[in-house]
Amino acid sequence: MKQKFTKKNKVKIDETVLTTLLKTFAYSTIGITVGIVVILFSESSHFFAEISLSEFLGSTKWTPLLEPRHFGVIPLVYGTVLVAGGALVIAVPLGVLIAVYLSEYASVRSRKIFKPILELLAGIPSVVFGFFAITTITPILRYLDPEIQIFNALSAAIVLAVMVLPLIASISDDAIRAVPKSMRDSGYALGATKSEVVLSIVIPAALSGIISSCILAFSRAIGETMAVTLAAGATPQLTLSMKESIQTITAYIVQVSMGDTPHGTIEYQSLFAVGVVLFLIIVAVNMSAQLVVKRFQRKYV
Repeated sequence: MKQKFTKKNKVKIDETVLTTLLKTFAYSTIGITVGIVVILFSESSHFFAEISLSEFLGSTKWTPLLEPRHFGVIPLVYGTVLVAGGALVIAVPLGVLIAVYLSEYASVRSRKIFKPILELLAGIPSVVFGFFAITTITPILRYLDPEIQIFNALSAAIVLAVMVLPLIASISDDAIRAVPKSMRDSGYALGATKSEVVLSIVIPAALSGIISSCILAFSRAIGETMAVTLAAGATPQLTLSMKESIQTITAYIVQVSMGDTPHGTIEYQSLFAVGVVLFLIIVAVNMSAQLVVKRFQRKYV
């Protein structure tokens, strides 16, 4: 009895220690997030003490490192949305098609080949994609159209599309495979063809997961740094042409973080101001994702 009692106590102690560790790790993530938010807003308050919010959100010129200085963040936000939106235009159709092929049409052998390739593509560092853009994608684009600048938004959008493609394809594949087989069998029982079942039953049933993958990919594209910095350049401007150089929020953060800007100056404080804008954009995208997914979510018993 004494030995059993001792073992039981040891198990309880082990469970208590493990539970405490797990809680510590969980609460530490919350603490880190709160710390990041506090630092962003506290440091950016020094920036907004000198630059009015109306100028920051209303001006269309962003030249904080050059004379005369202008602090209108609109060109950076526009460049970020332009590149991320262009990436989704390319990646979403391809990603969904790949997911449909893997889940509905591919053989077991083909799936074992293509699935690891997608996962390998997702693990390539972003800086490698950036070099791939300026050494491969941009020369091809300039060969097709010599008017395209060396640094351009189109090259950045294409390389971002390649980067988020595995995310869209993988999550969409999981969502499609989660659709009950009975729904497919019901379609076949009514005389529907394979394509009709996929388009009319499977994809609508997996729509919430597909939309989630697209929104997550958009968040990833907005927050991407090195690939966009290398491919798109550093020219903050409002242009409808993707042949020209633009600058994203993350690219500007890299530019200021190089160490050439003195600490404590208004130029340095602008780093935190644009960081707050990027943070709020990502929060808004994630909240919208939850609403959209909740709207289209379907549960199967």
